[in-house]
Amino acid sequence: MTSSEPPNGLWHRKTKTRQQDADSDQAKSHENVQEDLIEWEKYMTKLKVKVLEKVQNQLRDILDKALTESMEPPPHIKSPLSGKTTKKESPRSQRMDDGKVFMERASLLDELFEISHIRTIYHMFIAVLLIFCLSTLAVDYIDQGRLVLEFDLLFYAFGKLGTVTWAWLAMFTYTLFVPYYVLEFWGSLYHKFPSKLGLTLGAGLILTAIQTCVLGLFPIYTVVHHQLPPASRFIVILEQIRFLMKTYSFIRETAPIILKNTPKEGENPRFPTFSSYLYFLFCPTLIYREFYPRNKQIRWKYVAVTLGKIFGCLFYGYFILVRLCIPVFRPETNQPFSKRTMVLAVFHSILPGIMLLLLCFFAFLHCWLNLFGELLRFADRMFYKDWWNSTSFANYYRTWNVVVHDWLYYYGYRDFLWLSNRRFRAAAMLSVFIVSAVVHEYALAMGFGFFYPVMFCLFAVFGVAFNFTMTDKRQSPVFNVIMWACLFLGQGVQVCLYCQEWYAQIHCPPAGDSFWELVMPRSWSCSYQT
Repeated sequence: MTSSEPPNGLWHRKTKTRQQDADSDQAKSHENVQEDLIEWEKYMTKLKVKVLEKVQNQLRDILDKALTESMEPPPHIKSPLSGKTTKKESPRSQRMDDGKVFMERASLLDELFEISHIRTIYHMFIAVLLIFCLSTLAVDYIDQGRLVLEFDLLFYAFGKLGTVTWAWLAMFTYTLFVPYYVLEFWGSLYHKFPSKLGLTLGAGLILTAIQTCVLGLFPIYTVVHHQLPPASRFIVILEQIRFLMKTYSFIRETAPIILKNTPKEGENPRFPTFSSYLYFLFCPTLIYREFYPRNKQIRWKYVAVTLGKIFGCLFYGYFILVRLCIPVFRPETNQPFSKRTMVLAVFHSILPGIMLLLLCFFAFLHCWLNLFGELLRFADRMFYKDWWNSTSFANYYRTWNVVVHDWLYYYGYRDFLWLSNRRFRAAAMLSVFIVSAVVHEYALAMGFGFFYPVMFCLFAVFGVAFNFTMTDKRQSPVFNVIMWACLFLGQGVQVCLYCQEWYAQIHCPPAGDSFWELVMPRSWSCSYQT
């Protein structure tokens, strides 16, 4: 053994160190490969979701187009209404004539409730309702020494139901007979009358005058003269709006068919059956069709459960008002106005505001419409879409209330484009927003009994601004967070200001009947602190 050779112990230690380094490098390499595989799997999952969404949207468009085209006969086939060959129209007119296609489909929440995770969220809301009941019982027991569960606010809000019933019967009877038979009378004479324009103008003016009196002034007179409570007011006013929209849809869908199809000599023009019009007045859609897809049978268990949900939502709303709103805004607890108190009141109103928003959505757009859909075997239950996933306010407005959106889109937006030869799209969209904001504000003003255009300002000002700025190009989840934050804040502002104005109207009624006394908010000048 020479001096240049390392000792055996040192040689073994170096060999062992090299092996450890090799093992460490191999482990690090293996970890890097695993991290790359995980990243690759995440990327592939995202890519799969995007591809599936694009394929689903394309398939939906293709299906809608195929169903729309199947509703119209080919050009070489004679029209069953007129017996004449259908003229080939320009692509522009064909696109404008395409209407809503109804098909059999379930409501989105009914499908989501089949998933146990989503059903758990629904159970959480039920648990909150039970907590509200227990807290009310506990407070009443502490204050009065006994268990009391009174619903005096509900009885007050739905008071004078007899007046509401006969007012509704009057509006329904008019809507059922007058528009139908006036249109039938006009249609039977249109192709025989020498002055078609004069006949049309005369029938239109007569119907407009009667419509203005019965469906315009009569409901307003009823709620004002009889001093109906809030919920009863909303029933009358919302039914007034519904009958007006249904009547317009029936005339708008039927009149063009009569105009385009001249009957043969000795034949009467084909007119929609009275039973189809009667069915349309009750079915949960605002777009008239003579035939709708129908289910084979009524699921009575579904009807009973849905009716129970509606009553549950009423009690839920009652507890939200009693436990979260009235204790904050009643005069005994009101503080002198300041910026601090206003900001605190708005943020305190966010929780009850968003709960009331979700409650109205679930009670009306899901339960109420599905109840009538099930009773009438109406198969197309797409009353809303997944608005909660919206990353733009444009998509939110389209998916929140599909029933009203369809009416505004086909009879407002598309007709405006047709009249303007497909120009002024921004003006068409803006006009739809203004009309919708005015109708919403009208319903709230008549329902609450005072004019305070909070909804109009939020809808027509901020809603329009968000619609044109937060467009469908915004796909990041950040914009979904922004949308929800705006909804939370907007609901808080509405609940806060409307509650303040409600109590101000009670404790500081208008001193006169002048115009400014009626339109100026009383909460701006009322001071009723004790």
